[in-house]
Amino acid sequence: MILQIIIVVIGLCLFEVISSVDNAVVNAHVLKTMNEKYRKIFLIWGMFFAVFVVRGLLPFIIVWVANPALSFLQVFSVAFSNDPAITGYVEKSKPFLLLGGGVYLFFVFLGWLFLEEKKYAFAVEGFIHRRGFWFYAIASVALTAIVYLSIKASPMLALAATIGASAFFITDGFKKNAETKEKDLLSSKMSAWSKLIYLEILDASFSIDGVIGAFAFTISVPLIILGNGLGAFVVREFTIRGLDLINKFAYLKNGAMYSIGVLGAIMISESFGFEYPFWLAPFITVSLLVFFLWLSHKENKLLLK
Repeated sequence: MILQIIIVVIGLCLFEVISSVDNAVVNAHVLKTMNEKYRKIFLIWGMFFAVFVVRGLLPFIIVWVANPALSFLQVFSVAFSNDPAITGYVEKSKPFLLLGGGVYLFFVFLGWLFLEEKKYAFAVEGFIHRRGFWFYAIASVALTAIVYLSIKASPMLALAATIGASAFFITDGFKKNAETKEKDLLSSKMSAWSKLIYLEILDASFSIDGVIGAFAFTISVPLIILGNGLGAFVVREFTIRGLDLINKFAYLKNGAMYSIGVLGAIMISESFGFEYPFWLAPFITVSLLVFFLWLSHKENKLLLK
């Protein structure tokens, strides 16, 4: 049991780190435009907000939304009690939670694969990116197929799929807006406090990927908070050390997105009754991280020659 917890927490921590690479890059860029006083405020109080408020409350909120018959206090008590009535109810809601989260993550992966500018690790990524307009058709067909299969099992399952898709388009719109605002953040057009507030909102948006993906590892909220919290500390370390450290790993973002895509597919299939061993999600995350770190190291060696 202890070994299982350790494996899950390590997997959660690594997944949080690689899924927050973009967040660390933006933070490092913006913090360079601020004086030491405001950097410390962000790194200390921002750390508190990121770990204890966002990553602490969001898992409970997600479980609460998936269990509308329970009050928020009852959902909170699930994490710290063994009441079979409540834990059994939450267990029954697991397919809805997994399908909504799985659709969200899979759409995040598709959006990156088809639409985002990236450093190509494979030639096929460039081929797909040049045909980015297909994203909307493929995402629509995929959602239609998932909803069709869900309706056969439960109308609530179909609703969970559409909620996952809606969550993706809402957060994706915010992230796209953040990209356009980055120029203002890097200039003197915004005050230091405005930049701090915007960074916290941006951090909350980016944390959604990590928290939702965490349910592919476990539905235990305390473990999710522990693993994601440790990952958030590591991301802050990347932010402090700056872009030089992050830029050494050119393909880390690719690894994060492939991990998100695979975890999304696992969550979708689990919601339809497929079962996987507890170590599969951590194993996939670690394997992809190691592989793309190796690709990054390999490219660095070629550039030095």
